[in-house]
Amino acid sequence: MSQAVTQPSPVLPEEDPDQNILVCIPTYNEAMNIEAIVGRLRAAVPEAHALIADDNSPDGTGRIADRMAATDMHVHVLHRTAKEGLAAAYVAAFRWGLAEGYDILVEMDADGSHRPEELPRLLSALETADMVKGSRWVPGGRVVNWPKSREVLSRAGNLYTRIMLGVSIRDITGGFNVFRAQTLRDIGLDNIAAAGYFFQTDMTVHTLDTGHRVVEVPITFEERHYGESKLSRSIFFESLLRTTTYGLHRRAGQARRRLGRRG
Repeated sequence: MSQAVTQPSPVLPEEDPDQNILVCIPTYNEAMNIEAIVGRLRAAVPEAHALIADDNSPDGTGRIADRMAATDMHVHVLHRTAKEGLAAAYVAAFRWGLAEGYDILVEMDADGSHRPEELPRLLSALETADMVKGSRWVPGGRVVNWPKSREVLSRAGNLYTRIMLGVSIRDITGGFNVFRAQTLRDIGLDNIAAAGYFFQTDMTVHTLDTGHRVVEVPITFEERHYGESKLSRSIFFESLLRTTTYGLHRRAGQARRRLGRRG
């Protein structure tokens, strides 16, 4: 297990209201994208802070992030010593953000597939929710530059997950998410499966199971312009297997509780 260490950055005063929002951006070989996406974020939500959680990218992403952090007090870097995947990077970033006292924490991809310009709408929806999901599959949501086969795969996977887990969220696997800090504390990050793309499903289900309100807001999801996608068919089917196993376990627990109440 790698040890996460933080890149030194300017200490912000406790009364600074700009600390309220932390956008967590995990990276691995995103040197061609990271400056542009952080620049767009800073323009779209100037009060937000960005935490770049880099998994020791060999392409120099971490060095670029350090350079940005040195000139912008709203940018911070979490250097991780090994490639442990998206989920582990997000959990580490959440822990950092909670420890630093942020009130709102955001998941956002580094490759531009999540548009920072849409973040203000997600933040507004948090006024009546505990978690907001940017959704491709609600009315008004869409995908850009996806082959039809990938869209069918994603829609089918989300439908299967909804049925298997008994939830109503239409884009439960989506990764453009906003949380209240208290929501993350209540679900307990130690309870989250910090591995693979099942992470997004696990975060959402735990949020629902702890009595929190989840709202979906339509977004436009655009395929990355630079670099290679980290998502493969093997990752998709691994997530599907985890969903099936979790769903069966979940239904068995519900059945036991029903029998207990009857007894």
